[in-house]
Amino acid sequence: MPTGQGPADIGLDRFLCFAVYSTGLAFNRVYKPLLDRLDLTYPQYLAMVALWQEDGQTVSQLGDKLFLESNTLTPLIKRLEAAGFVTRRRDTKDERVVRVSLTDSGRALAEQAACLPEQILTATGVSPAALGEMHAALTALRTNLQTASTAEA
Repeated sequence: MPTGQGPADIGLDRFLCFAVYSTGLAFNRVYKPLLDRLDLTYPQYLAMVALWQEDGQTVSQLGDKLFLESNTLTPLIKRLEAAGFVTRRRDTKDERVVRVSLTDSGRALAEQAACLPEQILTATGVSPAALGEMHAALTALRTNLQTASTAEA
């Protein structure tokens, strides 16, 4: 937002935060029918991707990667467990820690989901190089905003 101007002085279409928010909604609309076939929500898909990359993570590790608090993540993991994709177990070294591991069904789901990145890339209509640049810029923006919100707290 330009200096000296308030929200009422500029159009919604010029708010970067709205562009990011509405783009997230558009991504979710593209993902929904693809994920419905896998019986996953978008947050569940993200948790599964994190587990496909590194199985046996703690709930805390997953929360950090997904930027989710445990009160949001725990019900999500419980639903994945009820669907038979993951198991939750207390850590053998520290019973306060819960580890999330893939089941055979959860590992098999990775093969079914393997086509999603290509389908999403196609839906964006943007080159992989341009998406890489956007990703880097958005990641830097997120980091800056996290730093600012931590400094204000």
